[in-house]
Amino acid sequence: MPKPAAAVILIVAALIGWLTWNQTRTPPFVVSGFIEADTVRVGSRIGGRIAEVLVDEGSIVEPGTPLLRIDPFDLNEQLAQSRATLAALEAEFARLKAGYRAEEIEQARAQRDEAAAALERLTAGPRRQEIDFAREQLKVEQAGLDFAKSEYERLKRLETQAQAAQRELDEALRALRAAEGRTAAAEQTLALLVEGSRKEDIAAGRAALARAESALKLVTEGYRAEDVARAEAEVLAARSRVAAIEVQMRELVVSSPCHCVVEAVDLQPGDIVSPNAPTISLLDQGRLWVRSYVPENRLGQVTLGQDVPVSVDSFPGERFSAKITFIAREAEFTPKNIQTPEERSKQVFRVKATLQPPLDRLRVGMAADLRFDEKVSP
Repeated sequence: MPKPAAAVILIVAALIGWLTWNQTRTPPFVVSGFIEADTVRVGSRIGGRIAEVLVDEGSIVEPGTPLLRIDPFDLNEQLAQSRATLAALEAEFARLKAGYRAEEIEQARAQRDEAAAALERLTAGPRRQEIDFAREQLKVEQAGLDFAKSEYERLKRLETQAQAAQRELDEALRALRAAEGRTAAAEQTLALLVEGSRKEDIAAGRAALARAESALKLVTEGYRAEDVARAEAEVLAARSRVAAIEVQMRELVVSSPCHCVVEAVDLQPGDIVSPNAPTISLLDQGRLWVRSYVPENRLGQVTLGQDVPVSVDSFPGERFSAKITFIAREAEFTPKNIQTPEERSKQVFRVKATLQPPLDRLRVGMAADLRFDEKVSP
């Protein structure tokens, strides 16, 4: 056989063999997708007017980085008033809890002792010396009365004999009446002293002593437990009000909760935002993953927790590590923006492959391929 013919036969045989191998071999198990991240929509639990926007779209922010600030309006005044009210209630609670001052207790004790002494004086009645003094005073007054009587009778006899003037007789009569009055008063004073204190005065003295003892017991035992408990409850309520306003004050500054990229900012100073309304969208750079779709005939080769190498167009020849963290339970048709080696008309299952650190070189939106037929590099 001529050599050219043999060469042609060999070429044709090789071509047939390659076509047969290409038709019968299992295609590589590679599915494509895009790197995505969780979207965090931050906002404030209070509404108000935007005072300042502190970031721009595309900015990379760390946890705690301020994003925007809301005008406080009257929150500063409310906080000052609440703190002043709290201080007043705390002072009142401290006063009730501490009880009465030592000076007040001593004053109440002195008033009790004074009332007790007054009752004892009323119960004991006049002293013997006071009664003896009254008797002697009565004797003096009686002696004066006797002298006034005798003088009056003497002048009266002289007047009948025309030996005494009428004026002298009148003066003697006035002296007699005065002596009689003083004697009667001395008799009454002696009678009162002998009789002693009145029952009504003693009863009033006992009542005054009881009031003084009650007042002393009140200041000694302090304020009622119910009053102290009420004051404490008012202090706790005031502290809660202050804490609530302080929380509102902290909500005036909206901060980043993560290492994120600012995705969208559609705010300007002066805009009004509602409470609990999203204001800024962030992409969480701390957790990246690839959304992709696995053909139905390859689903058996995918398991939860499976390690998968990932390649991206931005770094050709390099592999990144990912772990399958989600497999959809229901099938769907292949989205138009996804490229797979299989026909688009076949059903697919959505999977999520969470990328493992380090993530600093990867960015949201990068095209990525999940290479299930490769081994993850150790």
